[in-house]
Amino acid sequence: MSKDKPVLSIIIPALNEAENLAKLLPYLRRELPGAEVIVADAQSQDESEAVAEKAGATFIRCRKMCRAVQMNTGAKEAKADLLYFLHADAFPPQGFYQKIKAALKEGYSLGCFRFQFDSSSKILALNAYFTRFDRLMCRGGDQSLFIKKKVFEDLQGFRSDYRIMEDYEFIIRARKKYPFKIIQDDVLVSARKYKENSYLRVNFANFIVFTLFRWGAKQTTMLKAYRLLLKHPKAESLEAQS
Repeated sequence: MSKDKPVLSIIIPALNEAENLAKLLPYLRRELPGAEVIVADAQSQDESEAVAEKAGATFIRCRKMCRAVQMNTGAKEAKADLLYFLHADAFPPQGFYQKIKAALKEGYSLGCFRFQFDSSSKILALNAYFTRFDRLMCRGGDQSLFIKKKVFEDLQGFRSDYRIMEDYEFIIRARKKYPFKIIQDDVLVSARKYKENSYLRVNFANFIVFTLFRWGAKQTTMLKAYRLLLKHPKAESLEAQS
């Protein structure tokens, strides 16, 4: 490996996430100074670009407000042989790179972490508990995703026509060809979606959208259901994509 090549490319899809980026980016820099951090932005109207540049991250304005497109764009620009997709409101555990390297040494090509919420709610802790199990419904982008770049390219990335459930679709395809590791350490995830909606409402929305996905529903159908069921910044951004 070239001494100039980063050990890891961290790709963060974002939309108006300046506040979260201001906390996350310095943490990533402290944890792994040798990483390349790419903020793949969807035309934010806040101070995201200034925050990213101050933290030494690469800021990319993507052509489309679509997380799959943003992540693919970031991956294309990435210089490392290992990619790590991370949400702007999620903090990976300390030593996350060493844990990922250990998984690679075991023979895994991609994988994720468990997660816990930044909340003392016992019922949210129950939700988080199930992310340790190897079931598709227990997965999701909040858990982050590490993957060898050559494997990501072989799978042709995320489907750019997907505006919701793109992470689930990708994992299904990936697992048909490559071993997948669930690292038994926690990403710390924001509970903001639950703060703006009730616990039952969020879980009902997740169940409905996941069921529609498994039934092969159209993206427009899933998007409509998500927007109707939840009040959340993600729903607003999905509205803008229509």
